[in-house]
Amino acid sequence: MQSIKVKDYLNHRPVTFTSEMRIEQAVEKLLQSGQSGGPVIDSARHVVGFLSEQDCIRKMLEATYQNESHSMVSDVMNLAPLCVKPSDSVLQIAERMTSEKPKLYPVVDDDGILMGVISRANVLRAIDKHLHCTYEAGHRFV
Repeated sequence: MQSIKVKDYLNHRPVTFTSEMRIEQAVEKLLQSGQSGGPVIDSARHVVGFLSEQDCIRKMLEATYQNESHSMVSDVMNLAPLCVKPSDSVLQIAERMTSEKPKLYPVVDDDGILMGVISRANVLRAIDKHLHCTYEAGHRFV
């Protein structure tokens, strides 16, 4: 299981945001993507934050009560997102996902540049595929 790497299961085309994007625009992107959140990147694709559905709901609800919204992604994004490396083990990520809140992790290279994201669904797919291969290999010689 240690040999199953994040790089083999990550989503290379995740929804991304910029810090100067308006919250309403970010919400539209989230809704269209079907993802629960995404990395906030700068012009060089460095991960500078993370925006989740929960962050957006909180700010949109506040805007509803105030009957106005002037919020930007930078106002609500998480400034210290948990990122993983493409060489990380899917098993280690799975263990983190059982005890930590993020449902989705940005995958960055050694320079902090976004390569993609890995979600709980990606991790489940990797583990499921590994278990099927192990099961089939074990029964091939019976």
